[in-house]
Parts: sequence; C-alpha cells; structure tokens
Amino acid sequence: MKKLLMGVAAIAAVVMGAGAAQAADAAAGKEVFKVCMACHTAEQGKNKVGPSLFGVVGRPAGSVEGFKYSAPMKEKGAGGLVWTAENLDAYIKAPKEIVPGGTMAFAGLKDDAKRADLIAFLSEQK
Repeated sequence: MKKLLMGVAAIAAVVMGAGAAQAADAAAGKEVFKVCMACHTAEQGKNKVGPSLFGVVGRPAGSVEGFKYSAPMKEKGAGGLVWTAENLDAYIKAPKEIVPGGTMAFAGLKDDAKRADLIAFLSEQK
C-alpha cells in the first residue's frame, strides 16, 4: 500500500509540474492581443468594429452597452452564454462554431498556448 501511495504521489507531482510549466503568460498574451487590435480594444468603454474586451472574462455575451451586436450574438447572450475562460477559449479557436452567423471575421486561433496566453491577458483587463 505504501508503494502505491508513493507512486500516486510521484505521478501527481509530475502532472502538477507539467501544468505549472504550461501556465498561461499574460505578458505573452498582450503580444497575441495585437492580432485582435484591428477590431477590438482592451480599454473600458472604447469600442471599434468589435466591442471592447475590457472585462470580457465573466461577462455575458453581447452585453457591452452601446455596441451593436449581431442577432446570433445577442441570442447567445440571452441564452445564457457567459465569457468564461473555457467559453472564450472555444470561441477564439473557432468563432463560427460557437456563434454561427455571427459577424466576427476572425477565422480563429488554433494554437492552444497562444489562446491560453491571450485569455490570461484578457483576465487582467478589469
């Protein structure tokens, strides 16, 4: 039994260490955000072609005051979609799959690490 517990502890240490090595980097995410800046800002109350992403993490979809959202995005928000880190990850990876008919022209960011970094950066914008 003692050997089994030691083995489980060793595996847990390896897994936790690997997770720490892959932790998201908000500073790197600020660099990734440059791709988004053609249409978005991270400034509160400043919209462009897309809504401000200031405070996006935890915000209901389609809820920036004064921004004209597409009908599909409004429907997603009315249906309860909240921009959690998980939902943002899926949306940034494949926007048209998450909000079919939405107006975001971005094809998606396929790189998992870059998405994680971007979401870490956006999480700090509050």
